[in-house]
Amino acid sequence: MNTLKTIVLLGLLSALMIAVGGIAGGKSGLILAFFFALATNIFAYWFSAPMALRMSNAQPIAREQAPDLYRIVEHLATEAKIPMPTVHFIPSDSPNAFATGRDPEHSAIAVTRGILDLLDAGELEAVLAHELGHVRNRDILISSIAAVLAACVTTVAHWGMYLGAGEDDRGNRANPIFLLLMAIAAPIAASMINLAISRSREYEADATGARICGHPLALASALAKIEAQAQQIPMYDANPALSSLYIVKPVRNNWMMNLFSTHPPIPERIKRLQEMNYLGKSD
Repeated sequence: MNTLKTIVLLGLLSALMIAVGGIAGGKSGLILAFFFALATNIFAYWFSAPMALRMSNAQPIAREQAPDLYRIVEHLATEAKIPMPTVHFIPSDSPNAFATGRDPEHSAIAVTRGILDLLDAGELEAVLAHELGHVRNRDILISSIAAVLAACVTTVAHWGMYLGAGEDDRGNRANPIFLLLMAIAAPIAASMINLAISRSREYEADATGARICGHPLALASALAKIEAQAQQIPMYDANPALSSLYIVKPVRNNWMMNLFSTHPPIPERIKRLQEMNYLGKSD
């Protein structure tokens, strides 16, 4: 299913890029956008994870620098029956974490300084289990590709707006108002595609992570703490295109962010984890 979602996502976002190129530059713009989309798809598959890590300022951290963190990740990887991911550190006081990679054999996990300071050992283990849940469910590829392509769609939309101010290859002058609307609509459309995929995967990763660590309430507690602290200390330098990768939104809530949020509401996620814990005790 995730393979099919990846193909659909690549196709839809590529169509958006090509459409903007065609509207802005006619036949020549269409051809240029087609080759750009083709190159972007190849690049996104092979290099979306390193790019996501670089864009988030995540640096590899050695075992000697964080032995407890490595011990937890190794234990959880064994429980999840997946290879040990590479471990990265983000020098931000805002608490957050994400996983990326094209498959379990090429996965990475990144945590901020803020989350290491905020959570106790059980809560941190639950958060890392959630991230390894993404790896085990094989949705890290689609989330990484979605983040990279969403950024590319935005770039192409703005490129089309400025290049389209002149005449196309048939001598027709582009409508600047229409091009402005395209520059606004294309990133929103990319966000909507990303949103439709990433909301469901957060619920799935919560459930998978809770089963891996065996403590749904620890993850519920961690989510509540992270959400509250992230609102107080948002990641101002976080790239909006990477928002869907993080365990909670890295920026403050507002009505526009809520409208196009790639994350389900934290209270609903906590409620599902509490129900999962209750059902587990009832079995």
